[in-house]
Amino acid sequence: MPCFSFTESKNSCHRSTFARAGLRSAITDLKDGGTTMHCWVPQSPNPSKRNLLLIHGLGVNAMWQFVDLLRHVTPHFNVYVPDLLFFGESSTTLPDRSESFQAECVMRVMEAHSVRRLSLVGLSYGGFVGYSLAAKYREAVERVVICCAAVCLEEKDLREGVFPISDLDEAASILVPLTPQKLRELVKYTFFKPPPLWLIPSCLLMDFIEAMYTEHVKEQKELIMAVPKNRKLSDLPKIPQPTLIIIWGEHDQVFPLEFAYKLKRHLGENAELVVIKGAGHAINVQKPKEYYNHIKSFLLDMQQPSANKHQHSTPLQSLT
Repeated sequence: MPCFSFTESKNSCHRSTFARAGLRSAITDLKDGGTTMHCWVPQSPNPSKRNLLLIHGLGVNAMWQFVDLLRHVTPHFNVYVPDLLFFGESSTTLPDRSESFQAECVMRVMEAHSVRRLSLVGLSYGGFVGYSLAAKYREAVERVVICCAAVCLEEKDLREGVFPISDLDEAASILVPLTPQKLRELVKYTFFKPPPLWLIPSCLLMDFIEAMYTEHVKEQKELIMAVPKNRKLSDLPKIPQPTLIIIWGEHDQVFPLEFAYKLKRHLGENAELVVIKGAGHAINVQKPKEYYNHIKSFLLDMQQPSANKHQHSTPLQSLT
């Protein structure tokens, strides 16, 4: 075992960043016979601020996915950043792998911290969880931002070849990589014009894999398998909250752009769709400025008395 881990060093830096942003680490026992959830919560919640929930996707832990967004939102919101089940320090012995169960657990954490009203940002798999949470707890959720999450996909889409990789086992082996080669495939799959990862020594890639992917491999793959199971668009509820479907990369290979248009049609006038050119699935990394600016402007709009422009704006904005 190496005496120094670059990944663990970055983890430590991210923890310090979260602490400097006014957040603290908290573990909640949901008292359901086996579920504990970790969440970054405000050290001193400000009652004059609204609450914002950031829900991460597959892959690295919540800190890595939202560390750069923090400085844009913590001045304006009480920010909560949970680790979903089987990521970071969250886990369960219960068998349910649905995003509905993830949403229920996240909401119970929010209730444990006396959060009764919130807005949320869901990134990729976190968008599935966020959408489910908004549908289940309509009175609690104010605004919803869905980022690159094809919640409108149907099980038949896998059979009809809509995805570049239709075999779920193969997709899971890439989304939960256990070798440097699979990690390189993941980057190629999620980035438009990916960085030259072949220049990075395999030992550093293995350091990253061991820190991020090896603890709950079986369970994370089960989460992936559960997403499309028996899924039909006719069963997808239409959430009533103003919704911004944002930061959908024009060249997304994980969830192709057609799913963005499909979800926009499903939600109708309540939703605004923003497509970012020159980006793949990892839009928060490839196009961070657009990502931050659109999230911030949409969520801050809600704090203005006449904040209705997003509900009635042009259905599609293409950014250059």
